[in-house]
Amino acid sequence: HNSKSGKSYIYKPYLLTSIVKHIRVRLFWLLFLRREMGMKWVPRGAAAIVLALALLLLGFAAEVSNGGITSSFLRKYDLSKDMTLDSDVFKAPPGYNAPQQVHITQGDMEGKGVIVSWITPDEPGSNIVLYWAEGKAKQKSRAEGTVLQYKYTNYTSGYIHHCTIKGLETVDHYMSNSMNPQTLLFVGDLSYADAYPLGDNTRWDTWGRFTEKLVAYKPAIWSAGNHDIQVLPENVNTANTASSTLFVSLVFAGKYTPQYKWLENEFTKVNRTETPWLVVVMHVTFYTGYDVHFMEGETMRVVYEKWFVENKVDVVFAGHVHAYERSERVSNIKYKVTNGICNPIKDESAPVYITIGDGGNLEGLATGIIDPLPEYSAFIEPSFGHAIFDVKNRTHAYFGWHRNQDGYAVEADTMWLHNRYWKQS
Repeated sequence: HNSKSGKSYIYKPYLLTSIVKHIRVRLFWLLFLRREMGMKWVPRGAAAIVLALALLLLGFAAEVSNGGITSSFLRKYDLSKDMTLDSDVFKAPPGYNAPQQVHITQGDMEGKGVIVSWITPDEPGSNIVLYWAEGKAKQKSRAEGTVLQYKYTNYTSGYIHHCTIKGLETVDHYMSNSMNPQTLLFVGDLSYADAYPLGDNTRWDTWGRFTEKLVAYKPAIWSAGNHDIQVLPENVNTANTASSTLFVSLVFAGKYTPQYKWLENEFTKVNRTETPWLVVVMHVTFYTGYDVHFMEGETMRVVYEKWFVENKVDVVFAGHVHAYERSERVSNIKYKVTNGICNPIKDESAPVYITIGDGGNLEGLATGIIDPLPEYSAFIEPSFGHAIFDVKNRTHAYFGWHRNQDGYAVEADTMWLHNRYWKQS
């Protein structure tokens, strides 16, 4: 890798072996002639021969790639069949009006509150949540929530409960276990209910029961994807804090929209002393090396990217492209009609863009990679997987991506991230 030019050279092993053998033969004959004919070895001549051989080697054995690493892993491309609705993982719990689809989400800006949500299928039932501190089950507290119901085409939902609990404390052993995450991030395209006739919302019920074993115990932060927005809600913006990290969730919106005004105000609230890490979660990615959805995020990028750089956002997680990719720190905010600069450039104040739309879907895996790979792409692999973003302290975080094909825990891509705000401190 040439650090000055930023270009990587990928050598073909079979060709390299052939050329090395050829060089060995030529050098043997040069040494033989020198010994038999009394030739003097002139250093300058030797340097010229070596240089010529080096140029020959580069000329015949190298291909230039503008981007970073393209993984050699090839996943078998096939679409899984839909699980039938009578599958065990979709079954409703037994008993009349038994609560189902339980999930918790971040409930405040301090990381000390959660929203507990659940559905009762037959009638509203109780809307009370009892809770207590660890080891103090006899000292219970209670919180009362709200209940609502909605209709969509020919579907009528169950009774949806939301109850906010505030003033919670996090136990030390929970914080210290990196394999026990504080928060789950979902970057959109969840149930794919829109892919079924009449946007069959029973698919949201089965998806809710399917994920309950996970989201009932870990607070989640969600970003809506294009397959999730069947009726555009009035307010789809969220900002949640998990102790040292602020997660900002965005969907599709341009300049001067309610989302634009909300985010402009939200950035001013961030105290990087109390909340050193700033993470954006959205659906459409700004930078991708895949041909599918390429540059679809441009209308959002020209509006929001400048804010990401100015506010030193550390990392942006996005979906939409059903595969994995990690970018270099780049930005494209210098463009003016007069200067002609319209390509992404290295920018140490810019976030790392991570495409993590690889959790599985109805549409299959994105496999088409742009040739040549854009320079901003650091690592790219068309696979399904998941990732762990582990904040170590206010200056460093560790990121590891796991492909799901291996059948065991293996990190296919890793990176240590240096906090943008505290980098120079």
